[in-house]
Amino acid sequence: MKKMTYAEAIRDGMRVEMQRDANVYIAGEDVGKFGGCFGVTAGLFDEFPGRVLDTPISETAIVGHAVGAAAAGLRPVVEIMFIDFMGVCMDELFNQAAKMRYMFGGKAKVPMVVRTPCGGGMTASAQHSQCIEAWFTHIPGIKTIMPSTPADAKGLMAAAIRDDNPVMYIEHKQLLAMSGEVPEGEYVIPLGKADIKRAGSDVTIVAWSWMVHKALAAAEQLAKEGINAEVVDLRTLVPLDKECILQSVAKTNRLVVVNEAVRTSGFAGEIAAIVVEEGFDLLDAPIVRVTALDIPVPFNAKLEAVYLPNETKIIAAVKSLF
Repeated sequence: MKKMTYAEAIRDGMRVEMQRDANVYIAGEDVGKFGGCFGVTAGLFDEFPGRVLDTPISETAIVGHAVGAAAAGLRPVVEIMFIDFMGVCMDELFNQAAKMRYMFGGKAKVPMVVRTPCGGGMTASAQHSQCIEAWFTHIPGIKTIMPSTPADAKGLMAAAIRDDNPVMYIEHKQLLAMSGEVPEGEYVIPLGKADIKRAGSDVTIVAWSWMVHKALAAAEQLAKEGINAEVVDLRTLVPLDKECILQSVAKTNRLVVVNEAVRTSGFAGEIAAIVVEEGFDLLDAPIVRVTALDIPVPFNAKLEAVYLPNETKIIAAVKSLF
């Protein structure tokens, strides 16, 4: 094990896969000599000559070229500088990448990864702070990953690159500097496996990405008040580990879902629907969602703090179930 930041763990995951498979390459705006907007690809330009490519400022070209390269046998890992810019290249992603394998009767594979940072808490305002992961979970043919720890970031990156389908790899800006123990060498976490980050018996808190840490902090405070919360980190939204969620709710009989995205049509609603449809009799109280407000992300720091989910809101949600 080696201590790494979340950003370093992503880089190490890409490095190991590039060493293992010559078909893996990286492309995006400023990912080369500059090392990426947040420094995630730093050093790889020199380490892998000709395989870390700077592109024009064109999200359409970045994703579009990756679709063609993947269909032709390569394994591109492309970066879109902010998830907020994904709207520019959605046709290439959801009409081409997501559908080619199905429309060609399985004869075509599209093994590509789209890396992109998401999330608020940095006063970056409405066009650089969104959590819009639900967009991608709604499109059959795309897998969606949102790791919360450095170890998960590395293991899920390896799994994403090795997968024969397009994968959205969404990394939260608040997590990039977070440090943790990470396995060295090849390390793969299977897609579709949630992780219980904290065991508990009184209430299940389901979260992903940055919100896992908010949930864990809330759980520690709740423990001081006699409420033992279990925190389930989804890690991957598609494929989704429904069994882990339902098993946890079967134990605790209560569910809070924490999602940084806005409330309306957010993925928290999908989790709630699954539990109601497949585990209604397990519940002793209504499901509660803790989400952002249904407004654009504010620029003002105090207003953004009101907008975002936090430990206080999670604690209040949990207490409302007893």
